[in-house]
Amino acid sequence: MEKYSIMKSMNMHPKKGKRTILEMTQILKRHGYCTLGEAFNRLDFSSAIQDIRRFNYVVKLLQLIAKSQLTSLSGVAQKNYFNILDKIVQKVLDDHHNPRLIKDLLQDLSSTLCILIRGVGKSVLVGNINIWICRLETILAWQQQLQDLQMTKHVNNGLTLSDLPLHMLNNIFYRFSDGWDIITLGQVTPTLYMLSEDRQLWKKLCQYHFAEKQFCRHLILSEKGHIEWKLMYFALKKHYPAKEQYGDTLHFCRHCSILFWKDSGHPCTAADPDSCFTPVSPQHFIDLFKF
Repeated sequence: MEKYSIMKSMNMHPKKGKRTILEMTQILKRHGYCTLGEAFNRLDFSSAIQDIRRFNYVVKLLQLIAKSQLTSLSGVAQKNYFNILDKIVQKVLDDHHNPRLIKDLLQDLSSTLCILIRGVGKSVLVGNINIWICRLETILAWQQQLQDLQMTKHVNNGLTLSDLPLHMLNNIFYRFSDGWDIITLGQVTPTLYMLSEDRQLWKKLCQYHFAEKQFCRHLILSEKGHIEWKLMYFALKKHYPAKEQYGDTLHFCRHCSILFWKDSGHPCTAADPDSCFTPVSPQHFIDLFKF
């Protein structure tokens, strides 16, 4: 079921999907992307994190690697991984952009390292064990820094969020695709809290991320018989993956056999370039190197 959903999201036929992934993998290998670590090294993720459209994509990729692929990276790739992670953390500490996302990444990474350092995983760690202990200590220090992070209040006489009319504030809420972002913004003022509790808002969020048949399996009703869409959203998140949304994603060109960022594009020589492009999500990126 999981492989089928991956193939479906990449517009692959279930009977031909494996062959297509294998073909993409073989093409990448011919162009020097033999392992996940080599691909990770060759793609300039250090520059990508400076672009707000690509930031979340890179963070999600690092989180997936932290959960299951860390030991598959070479020593050079692991060093590159932690260098990029360091830049991400410093960026968040400087501009306060999406700290919750980084906290989740560090939590997954610290959990993985604790298991590997204390358990049988020691044998699969590349390098001296003391280096990994130092890395774990650095991660714990980063977690503390993010925990202590205080959002500075900018004082000016210009227009503030509270000055916007209700319909504009409401439109802002409907732009969010993550329920925690809605809750966080709703804590700013009583007016924003009122807007964040709108049942229609949470209904739209549920419909965006989940299928109607999933609603029926986890239906939550109030005492008056109304559907509790907000509670349902978080209940559904525990059972099903939410739809991923990125400002920019990596794409694979079957004609030119390269990976590239969609917004940057590339000079494809095919007669119909768009038909040659396949979106590559962070999970798909890792899956390409499992064959």
